[in-house]
Amino acid sequence: MLELNWLKTFVTLAQYQHFGKAAAALHMTQPNVSLHIKQLENNTRVKLIERNPFHLTQAGERLLLTSQETLMELQICQGDLNAINDLSQGTLTIAASDIISRLLLISPFQLFKTQFPGIDFSLLNTTSSQASELVKSAQADLGFVIAQKESQPLHFTELQQIRWCALGDNLALWQNAKQQPERELESEPTLILLGHDTRTRDLLDSALSSLDLPQYRIMEVGSVDAQIDWAEAGFGVAIVPDFSISSKRNLKTQVTPLPEFPTTSLGYIVRQNQILSKAIKQLLKWVDEEIIRSQNR
Repeated sequence: MLELNWLKTFVTLAQYQHFGKAAAALHMTQPNVSLHIKQLENNTRVKLIERNPFHLTQAGERLLLTSQETLMELQICQGDLNAINDLSQGTLTIAASDIISRLLLISPFQLFKTQFPGIDFSLLNTTSSQASELVKSAQADLGFVIAQKESQPLHFTELQQIRWCALGDNLALWQNAKQQPERELESEPTLILLGHDTRTRDLLDSALSSLDLPQYRIMEVGSVDAQIDWAEAGFGVAIVPDFSISSKRNLKTQVTPLPEFPTTSLGYIVRQNQILSKAIKQLLKWVDEEIIRSQNR
């Protein structure tokens, strides 16, 4: 009979490919990690890993696949049982990007801590694509994402339509220069955008031609806040979601709505057929109320 603790140790060791790092991740001693692997190999009667250099055997690769699936199903099962029992203790794990968490989740989380003091929540700061993977693998109970397509095994619920705006003073000047080639600009236009590893950037790239700009440069930054700061400092024009500046009262540069840019959705994802606990349902209600407040500011 295979012990779950052995499988957890094996999966973690396969991830880190190092006994010491696996032991640290599992809060175990290195000898105990070795003991779990030895017990697993003795029980299965096959060699699962080669130690020097470290790699999984063919049997180890097969066991890794089934172990990951088994542990994920058990995690999903535990989450459903917690939801049925109206989880009042434990941990609620949320995956969301930095901009979504700071603008929409802080106030709901404060209410959550007051009403559900026995539940800790863990916030995973990540991209929308990574949040989807975390929810799919049951490493997160709930994900807040931008532009999630309905796909197995996830269910997406829209909370808000996102529109886009340009933050920066020179957009109209650049567009006029495109219409009047005889007018020379002092320098090439600079658009301040998120990096290519974000779903937001994927959406924007296909719409940039609608700005009708002359040849331009792109400055890539890691967050929407960084986009706003660099645009405010005069380094270019940032293309950002309109909700990201709704709470900014002291902007110095011009804000230009971009109605020609395609709208997209902000919402939350859960696994299909996932049972939502009373705590999660209440958190989603507070998030919805926070979105309404932000739209009315």
